Amino acid sequence: MSIRIALAAITVAFVAACQPQQPEVVTQPVVVAPEPVFSGKY
Repeated sequence: MSIRIALAAITVAFVAACQPQQPEVVTQPVVVAPEPVFSGKY
């Protein structure tokens, strides 16, 4: 019984290790410029 559980755990670990690695997506923070404030001058 325990041999079956060990084989199942090894099989799951092997399949998980063989999966292609997902690329890590790193997003850059967006820099938002403040709106110009109307000062009443021309």
